[in-house]
Amino acid sequence: MSVTVAFALLLVAALVAANLPWLTERVLFVLRPPARGKREWVRLLEWALMYVVIGALAVGLEYRATGGVYPQGWEFYVTTLCLFLVFALPGFIYHHDLRRLLKKRR
Repeated sequence: MSVTVAFALLLVAALVAANLPWLTERVLFVLRPPARGKREWVRLLEWALMYVVIGALAVGLEYRATGGVYPQGWEFYVTTLCLFLVFALPGFIYHHDLRRLLKKRR
């Protein structure tokens, strides 16, 4: 796998992973939600977990592509966290605004 393909797959995986907590009602993507529905703090915890999973995937791909993992400062992690936050925006908007609007139109 070339570095370009690995990078493209990582971006697609990050986009999907960032939106998953807002697109599914299952807790941790496998457990049935409680009767009152999944709480927002659970969604945020799932989102943070997905950030860690995608970060681990990125480290693995970097190691495979270059043979080592380069040390990063805190600025790198803040930047990737903000990028992951931007990736989550479509799922957040769908869950909080668009879904209600679509239900209202039916």
